[in-house]
Amino acid sequence: MLFTGKDGATYSEVFANGQFRVLFGSFTFLVVGDQVKMLALAALVYARTGSPGLSAMAYMLAFLPYAVGGTFLLSLADRIRPRALMIVGELVRVVTCLLLALTGMPVWMMLVLVLVTGLFSPVFGAARSALLPELLPGDTFVLARSVLSMTSAGAQIAGLGLGGGVLAVAGPAGALTATAVLSVLSALVLRAGLSDLPARGVQRGGAVAETLRVNRDLLADPGVRGLLLAQWLPTSFLSGAEAMLVPYLGETAGVALAAACVGLAVGNLLMGRFAAPYTRERLAAPLAVLSGLPLLAFALTPGLAVSGLALLLATAASGACQLGLQRRFVEAVPERVRGQSFGLAGAGLMTGQAVGAALVGGVSEVVAPSLAVAGAGVAVIVSALVLWRHLRPGSVAGAS
Repeated sequence: MLFTGKDGATYSEVFANGQFRVLFGSFTFLVVGDQVKMLALAALVYARTGSPGLSAMAYMLAFLPYAVGGTFLLSLADRIRPRALMIVGELVRVVTCLLLALTGMPVWMMLVLVLVTGLFSPVFGAARSALLPELLPGDTFVLARSVLSMTSAGAQIAGLGLGGGVLAVAGPAGALTATAVLSVLSALVLRAGLSDLPARGVQRGGAVAETLRVNRDLLADPGVRGLLLAQWLPTSFLSGAEAMLVPYLGETAGVALAAACVGLAVGNLLMGRFAAPYTRERLAAPLAVLSGLPLLAFALTPGLAVSGLALLLATAASGACQLGLQRRFVEAVPERVRGQSFGLAGAGLMTGQAVGAALVGGVSEVVAPSLAVAGAGVAVIVSALVLWRHLRPGSVAGAS
């Protein structure tokens, strides 16, 4: 077992690990670069076509490949050495960005390129996530996940700001080139500072067949399936609510979306810093319910200030809840398929966010956007109550 003690770790212990500092640095480059890339791609598509719909589609392409990659390719995260796999991921991003920036390919080909190369994104992310419990034992793993969640929230805001600045100065091609440079830096950091650990799994036939088999085994295990759904469903409905902020708030929606990112970081920081390990797990279920309650305020059609505060509180509770599930999940899954297990969790979450946005968007076609957001809050609460026993700590049987 990875977690045998009751004492909580500290953030200083996490950053004292040199291997984690390497992962932290490369992850920061990754998140900032991805935000810049998607902004630049959307701007480039709009400049070529003048179509807001195609531009929005280009920006949302980051979500779509997770469903396919998570279904068919995740076993690669356990079959290939993690450092090599993460470096390949950065180099794929470099080539993709340079092709988009410099070749002048047609828009349809640009979208296909992003989709095809994005199919491997869940694999690269799974390699990073599965490496954490190997590098950081005990509660330091949970705090490391917290740090990466906070980094993702902050880097998204920084990436949007940086992307907007680079777009204004250098245009879409310059912004895509900047993303390529960030990916090169990330690859160099990984190559210089990360140990070349062996692959985790044993090859049992083709990667696709192995991915399908392991996914089926993980989802057939009641304990693992419950923990996966607990990570997916409430967060997906919350993301659906966030997708309605633009039609509801218009040009000021960015402020509320930034508040949501701040809330995610604050929730992780407070839970990681002040709650003992078992307390985090005991609070996961009530926090999942609490993450839906602030959204009910949208039924009263609040203004920007109240909307931003509601989103901040909702995402803070959601982020804290997710942190309380991490130890139980890593102990529930077999070590030999840990990469695929984390990849399945991440792919399901990304897919769920896209589905949640589509569902809440569909509701907004028949009711006001504010009521659609409030309805998403109800869905968060109901899903948390249905999954209550999986959100609560207890013995969880691992997948065989």
